[in-house]
Amino acid sequence: MASDKHETGSKLSKMIKKAIFDCELTTSEHETILALASEDGVITKEEQALLKQLQDLLANQTIKRVRG
Repeated sequence: MASDKHETGSKLSKMIKKAIFDCELTTSEHETILALASEDGVITKEEQALLKQLQDLLANQTIKRVRG
């Protein structure tokens, strides 16, 4: 279970880093991120921090939402 949580956090982190590098986030990527975070019904503190970081970057338009 802890290994699964680490893997999920790692996937979230990679996806968010990709969005930062690309300066954009597709609708599909955003949906995948949200699904990963909630797939086990529990959002950990680490996942919350990653999701907040993503939301902040979207809010200040560092990352742009795009179709796809």
